[in-house]
Amino acid sequence: MLATSERVELVENAEELAKMILESDVVEQYQISLYKLRHNRESQRKIKRFISVKDLYEEVQRFGKYHPDYKKIMTEVREYKREMDLDPLVADFKLAENDLQALLDDISVLIGGSVSEHIKVPTGNPFFDTGHSCSGGCSSGSCG
Repeated sequence: MLATSERVELVENAEELAKMILESDVVEQYQISLYKLRHNRESQRKIKRFISVKDLYEEVQRFGKYHPDYKKIMTEVREYKREMDLDPLVADFKLAENDLQALLDDISVLIGGSVSEHIKVPTGNPFFDTGHSCSGGCSSGSCG
């Protein structure tokens, strides 16, 4: 791999793009929401409580409805997940995380598309992965 001026320029452009992303409002909002979430005792308590019952849930899943605590654990998992998801700081963090992911997906699609329209960019978003809009998901049979 020979370092040509073209490769050096590409690396410099990639570094500049990374710097622009890191300095964007989207990343700033993500970092702020992450900091708030990590430093809020009540939110952390809800998250830890959900994780502890999720571990029990995984054990119960091995035996299914025949596990003696099946109904209790299944109910607790849903309750604790709902409590965690409704926490304002968790919700803000998830929104910021989705916004950041959308930004990175858009950039990936732009870079891939500038090389060739046939390049597949794994974004995790069916709209970008298939190249056309897909309402309801591909399993619903609504893909074009």
